[in-house]
Amino acid sequence: MARRYDSRTTIFSPEGRLYQIEYAMEAISHAGTVLGVLAKDGVVLAAEKKVTGKLLDLSSSKEGGYGGSGEKIFLLNSNVIGGVAGLTADANSLVNYCRSAAQKHLLTYNEDIPVELLAQRLCDLKQGYTQYGGLRPFGVSILYAGYDAHYNFQLYHSDPSGNYSGWKATCIGANSGTAQSLLKQEYKDDITVKDAVGLVLRTMSKTMDSTTLGSEKLEFAVLTLDPETGAPRAKIYRPHEIDALLLSEGLTKKDEDKDAEMKST
Repeated sequence: MARRYDSRTTIFSPEGRLYQIEYAMEAISHAGTVLGVLAKDGVVLAAEKKVTGKLLDLSSSKEGGYGGSGEKIFLLNSNVIGGVAGLTADANSLVNYCRSAAQKHLLTYNEDIPVELLAQRLCDLKQGYTQYGGLRPFGVSILYAGYDAHYNFQLYHSDPSGNYSGWKATCIGANSGTAQSLLKQEYKDDITVKDAVGLVLRTMSKTMDSTTLGSEKLEFAVLTLDPETGAPRAKIYRPHEIDALLLSEGLTKKDEDKDAEMKST
């Protein structure tokens, strides 16, 4: 039955469903996990990298730039970090759109764009791609970790349909159901950034497809306030900083795992 109605995003099935959007959601469910936790003094994002390899050039994430491999976590504005799950090519297009929208707002109003407004702008674009013929939905879900003077720290999620919602803690991508269950059990409303970092790393270690947790498979970012200026400060961790963070949380690779890797290489 679905085959009659899934050739266009503009055709409703008799059950009132848009199958192309559901297919986009399915693509996201196979992507690398992205997890976000809202704390009282910041927001924490972590993401599982799928594109790994010994020959991959990671020099840009180790030195220069703002950190990150350019695959999962992006700096959208000085007050907003984005984590993406789905098709990376689609994500790159949407990230550029977000950055342009944020800069236009800054030029017009001389202030950073509110987090919810940025999510709305992007969702307006996403919704348009579900309503007009000849287009396909973006195969990307995004987590927005941001801060503005109106509502302080916020965490939003948007999906290919153009819907968005605010969360205290959430997960998108593969194994998101398991991660949500773990977050429900351990999340507390008065959690601090330090505790949120531990919660995120523990949850990622239990839900990632990889058996070991290391900087080659993980991206990590934290948004806090600068204690001196009071302005939002976004930090996207570099590989050596992620390894140090995992070591401090007791989640580094075991020695026998390292020995096995050395032998295999």
